[in-house]
Amino acid sequence: MSVEWVWIETLVRGDEVLRAVRLGCESGEVVEEQLGVPAAEGDLVLGTVFPAFGNAHSHVFHRLLRGRTHADGGNFWSWRDKMYAIAGQLTPDSLERIATACYTEMVASGWGAVGEFHYVHHQPDGTPYPDHDMELALARAAETAGIRLTLLDTCYLAGSIGTGLSAQQRRFGDGRAAQWIARWFSLRERLRADHPQVVLGAALHSVRAVPAAEIAEVTRALPDDVPLHVHLSEQVAENEQSLAAYGRTPTELLADAGALTRRLSVVHATHLSEHDIALLGAAGVHAVFCPTTEADLGDGIGPGIELTAAGALLAIGSDQNAVVDPFLELRGLEAGERLRSQARGRFSPGELTEIGTTAGYASLGLAPPATLGGPFDLVEVDAASVRTAGSHPAQLVLTGTSSDVLRTVVAGRVVYDRENDVARMAQAAAELAVLSAAPSSRAAGISAGRSK
Repeated sequence: MSVEWVWIETLVRGDEVLRAVRLGCESGEVVEEQLGVPAAEGDLVLGTVFPAFGNAHSHVFHRLLRGRTHADGGNFWSWRDKMYAIAGQLTPDSLERIATACYTEMVASGWGAVGEFHYVHHQPDGTPYPDHDMELALARAAETAGIRLTLLDTCYLAGSIGTGLSAQQRRFGDGRAAQWIARWFSLRERLRADHPQVVLGAALHSVRAVPAAEIAEVTRALPDDVPLHVHLSEQVAENEQSLAAYGRTPTELLADAGALTRRLSVVHATHLSEHDIALLGAAGVHAVFCPTTEADLGDGIGPGIELTAAGALLAIGSDQNAVVDPFLELRGLEAGERLRSQARGRFSPGELTEIGTTAGYASLGLAPPATLGGPFDLVEVDAASVRTAGSHPAQLVLTGTSSDVLRTVVAGRVVYDRENDVARMAQAAAELAVLSAAPSSRAAGISAGRSK
């Protein structure tokens, strides 16, 4: 259902709590805002509303590992082996099915936009598909689910610093930076023709997967307005490898390559030196924290307060999609800071809302949602559930969960309605159950009860 006007009883935007707000929509953007007015006939009437949340980091196919990797313990690297086995089995059809179901879960959780950090480009032997088949599968999935997509097409050239791609990684790679750049520009033309609503961004997988000289080549080749993302210092081992090979930290390597600019988003940024933090802050980058994934994989707790004090902006992402809930990501961010500092209120509720909404959208190359001139993207929250009853509206971000999402509106269209989407959500759940139990999951050594 598309809407022209929405009347909102309570609108929470950052530190603002506004009452009786009418927003007018045209071409998917907010074109008028009226405060302190009654609803008019034909308005979509909503209760307590936030701007839609921006998911700045997703690997959608990782969703197949949810709840299936805990029995054997291990660490990030052992988990990665299971993930590679899943990646090796993907086809355009299965990727579209997984993404459609997971993106449906995202809109039902209040995410209005997603950045898909996508590197499974080619066939398993590394042979290109005829027509950007994997990328177009993601575009179709986002359209079906109703979520905005920033496709972060990822450059992935090496298995690690100084080593080639393994057999499991061949389908990720394009050989050289120049070949990835040519494919990126070809993909841009294809998306403009058939999926113009998709924002095409770019990503460097990591300093492990892209040699230093080719990081610089990619950075120079991309238009200045293209969002650029990179995994950064998620693991101590990455820092050690970079120092051994280059004599510089991953952050210093990016700075030398000219990649540290405002259009850059660094994902995880968990293990940083003081000099790293100063460099990232001076450049005004976004640091995308994924607290539920970083906890699940035992990555560590990143220096969020230090980064913001230095001048960086924080955003959040669902990463491996073991959890798809912006409220829990934001709560995890604040909880990590409290655990590190042994103090409460490290980020105010208003700051957390800005991190989850405006900053997430900015990281994806999008204007602030639910503001004049920005995307008409909203999420209505039940302020009287057993979880939220009694909460001050501004603090719902610290008490609600995705279970409290009543409606999600993207580009002026209701893309999720809890009351009317029961069958749709059941279908997505059934699809994910089937896909998770498919041969691809068994190939990863995963069973319903234990890891082999």
